[in-house]
Amino acid sequence: MAATAGIGLKPEHYRPVLEATAHGLWVEVHPENYMADSGPRLNWLEAIRRDKPASFHGVGLSLGGVEPLDKGHLKRWKTLVERFDPVRVSEHLAWSAHAGTYFNDLLPTPMTQAALDHFCDHVDEMQSVLGRQVLVENPSRYMPLHEDIPEIDFLAETVRRTGCGLLLDVNNVHVSAHNLGFDARDYLDRVPAGAIGEIHLAGHEPDEGLGAELLIDTHGAPVSEDVWSLLRHLIGRIGPRPLLIERDTNLPPFGVLMAERSAAQAVLEECLAHV
Repeated sequence: MAATAGIGLKPEHYRPVLEATAHGLWVEVHPENYMADSGPRLNWLEAIRRDKPASFHGVGLSLGGVEPLDKGHLKRWKTLVERFDPVRVSEHLAWSAHAGTYFNDLLPTPMTQAALDHFCDHVDEMQSVLGRQVLVENPSRYMPLHEDIPEIDFLAETVRRTGCGLLLDVNNVHVSAHNLGFDARDYLDRVPAGAIGEIHLAGHEPDEGLGAELLIDTHGAPVSEDVWSLLRHLIGRIGPRPLLIERDTNLPPFGVLMAERSAAQAVLEECLAHV
């Protein structure tokens, strides 16, 4: 698949996505929203998938946790992958379940050797069940936690040990760099370029209590100029990759979302013009 820009698929936009004619448009799908035997969502996805590529981006497997993966969840993942044949599948360096409790958030995985071993085992299991390479997304972070292994080395070692790829979220890098005080460009320069299979762009917002001192990865605002600048820096280093505009809250009209997607597509095309 060519390196073009996509958008997240939301029910409010099913029909305009189905009717959209923008060259290279693809959609990202959260498979947890389609884990059913039948229903209108599956019918819409089937119609859209006949015309446009889809990437599956999971949010519920808790790959970064210490407990065994939910076999039923993995089985439903496999059923959807076999039915819709997504161009890419991905999950997060995060955990969201423990001792039978499921949290509506992606919580930070400790950067320790034990956590790395668990994470690699879980990535291996997901890839084995799906019969696909999985892309792993870097997290957004809000406070410093004890770490034995720097995040970028944790991700690089996961790639080396499992053969997975990376989904590089540029907004997450910016948010984490701001909150923890590291250099975002240095982080991007150290990511193993050959492992990056997809890039995410999203919006962030200042914390309600602390203001701009703490940035929150809300996916509810336009992509900031700081993040666009980081994207241009990254693409200049690694070349074009499939690129997604994420918007999960404060969903704008379809035309506004597509205008942001067009801006992302322009960054990719500018890079291609200089290759």
